[in-house]
Amino acid sequence: MSERKALVTGATGLLGRQVFKGFGNGNWTAKGTGFSRADGTTILKVDLGNAEDVEKALDEFKPNVVVHCKFSKTRTPSCATQLIRSLGAANRFPDKVDADPEGTRAINIEASKTLARLCAERDTILIYISTDYVFPGRPGEAPYEADVTPAPTNLYGQTKLDGEKAVLEEFEKAGKEGMGIILRVPVLYGEAHTNAESAVNVLMDAVLKVQDGGKGVMDHWAIRYPTNTEDVARVCRDIATKYLKAKDRASLPRVLQFSSEDHYTKYEICELFAEIMGLSLERLVANTEGNDPNASVQRPYDCHLSTKALKDIGIDVSTQDFVGWWRREKRAFRK
Repeated sequence: MSERKALVTGATGLLGRQVFKGFGNGNWTAKGTGFSRADGTTILKVDLGNAEDVEKALDEFKPNVVVHCKFSKTRTPSCATQLIRSLGAANRFPDKVDADPEGTRAINIEASKTLARLCAERDTILIYISTDYVFPGRPGEAPYEADVTPAPTNLYGQTKLDGEKAVLEEFEKAGKEGMGIILRVPVLYGEAHTNAESAVNVLMDAVLKVQDGGKGVMDHWAIRYPTNTEDVARVCRDIATKYLKAKDRASLPRVLQFSSEDHYTKYEICELFAEIMGLSLERLVANTEGNDPNASVQRPYDCHLSTKALKDIGIDVSTQDFVGWWRREKRAFRK
């Protein structure tokens, strides 16, 4: 096979950085897209809301595979254009999504639809990163298989599900079934530039805050399955390799799921962080009440993703040990 090329959207974000690095270290030639932090060489300056920008990147680099990554961010942009340009991919925090529904739809649905259409026209495989929040997470239902009918409980999950549908529909319309692939993942952690990049890493801020005499409350109800970005990057590369080599891609599954089996509440993660750093958690109160029925954003209780579809096609679903990674990577703890 000739040179294999991968283009990673959102390559300056928490997941995108690792996916970009993973392809670069795996006998692929990789480039990424970004906007404000693009260097114009390895990270191309691309506004994903602008079809001409996307076309130019695809036509000049000519990737075999595009990995469309989400990009965690805590700020709330004021409009759709600013959101697309500043994030470079998908908005992850459900509360922030509700603050700007139009902007979120522009990213998670419209930009993804355009990217899928352009990839299909060029016979380019597209891996769309989605979320466990496409499922309702009702007690007793998990783990969810990849072919279970989704039923999101919040706007974030709904827009990501609509993005999934848009991607698959574009490839189906083009007669390119099997070249559009959905990969659902849970909450992510790993090497971060700031704690705010990850809904796991950011819990360190909560632990540090209560050391200075303040008090806090942390959810001790919903179960999360934190998964390392390095593992997701490896799986993306393995999927790309598998589907690129396949003679009959249409026979391969279109929806895949990857997750660690390690599970914690947010409070339990805070307990772990405090223990590793030798800090007290007596001022952080565990909230076991679950969802407020009057809250605008309803969060799932347990959205554990089954990895059976990946196993069935021979993809390694092993993951790093959550506790072991944090004990080993103490440099990840930052104020």
